[in-house]
Amino acid sequence: MANYIYNAKTKSGETVSGNVEASDVTMAIAFVKDKGYFPMAVYENTGPGKEIEFKVHKKVKVKDLSILCRQFHTMLNAGVSVIGCLDLLRSQTQNPTLRDAMSQLYEDVQKGKTLSESMKLLSKVFPVLMVSMIEVGEVSGTLEQVLERLSVQFEKDTKVKSKVSTAMMYPAVIGCIALVMVTFMIVFIVPKFVNMVNSVGGTLPMPTRIVLFISKLFTNPLFLLGLALVIAAGVWGFRRFKSTEHGKFLIDSFIFKMPMVGTNVQKILASRFTRTLSTLLKSGVSLIHALEVVDGVVNNQIVSRGLIKVKESIKMGSNLAAPLEKMGIFPLMVTHMISVGEEAGSLDSIMEKVADFYDEEVETSVSKLVAMMEPLLMMVLAIIVGFIVVAMILPIFSMYQGVGQ
Repeated sequence: MANYIYNAKTKSGETVSGNVEASDVTMAIAFVKDKGYFPMAVYENTGPGKEIEFKVHKKVKVKDLSILCRQFHTMLNAGVSVIGCLDLLRSQTQNPTLRDAMSQLYEDVQKGKTLSESMKLLSKVFPVLMVSMIEVGEVSGTLEQVLERLSVQFEKDTKVKSKVSTAMMYPAVIGCIALVMVTFMIVFIVPKFVNMVNSVGGTLPMPTRIVLFISKLFTNPLFLLGLALVIAAGVWGFRRFKSTEHGKFLIDSFIFKMPMVGTNVQKILASRFTRTLSTLLKSGVSLIHALEVVDGVVNNQIVSRGLIKVKESIKMGSNLAAPLEKMGIFPLMVTHMISVGEEAGSLDSIMEKVADFYDEEVETSVSKLVAMMEPLLMMVLAIIVGFIVVAMILPIFSMYQGVGQ
């Protein structure tokens, strides 16, 4: 009997992990399922704390994994052995965390472990999607093709994230500039101007007094300290709340209901879901296991809870499209195209086309959202600056009126 480590999902979508004693991995998976869990990863415990001891020096980005898979695929295609590929990759990889991981993989594979077994012990570096597909590739002898599909998957994910980030960059810069400018006016210009007005005995109108009050607050060290503590406590509390299953569910639900933002998130999830599922099915992963992997990749509590019911329906003989439609999360086009793919026997290729479509939709929607945000930001900035300017001009008018009288 050997000891196996498992990572699994409960029926409520919560992630759990533990150990079971079994004669082989198949029996270990069966034990996990008997507990009422949906196994995400099950592997033999070959040593204490190997995964915990691995230090993440620098976060491994999706782009890094894309380059790694592309290089790995190219070398395998050229006839280099897996050991040879790992040896070359550990010397060429720039990311220190990924470089250390490749060195660990090289050592483990040399000792007789499979590539996927070694990767499972480095879950901080290699996502479940990558490990599951490589495991299937090793068993089916299609590791080269699997790595190519992974590189394409990661490249497309990177492309979508890059486009969204680039589109949001301009509003973010405008917002920061506006914040700095308004803060400078309130902290430095307004107090000097008010002192000048007070020196000639002018009466301050209400808008000026409001701006002066705000200025005094932001120049008060105690207020700034209190504000910093409140913000820090808020961030800490939000992170704690988000780390809970219920908190994550409420946040995801709130985002879904936000005007325009919710629609864009829905499209992003649809793209990620269909592309990941397509990649897994093309690599030979079973539908149930593919859905379990997709659950972890999508990382959305609403989708996670819905997928549990979808998997139960499929186990009872249902197709994929019907329970997905009942979820009511993805656009109708997704479920309709999945239904067409199931009937035509081309589910993987259909979902890839759906993913491409929603990638373009996300880009278009985000561009429209940014186009709407730009004038809105400028309008808000104009209102704030205008109010400050008016607050500074009104005392001058009051002084002129006093002189005239």
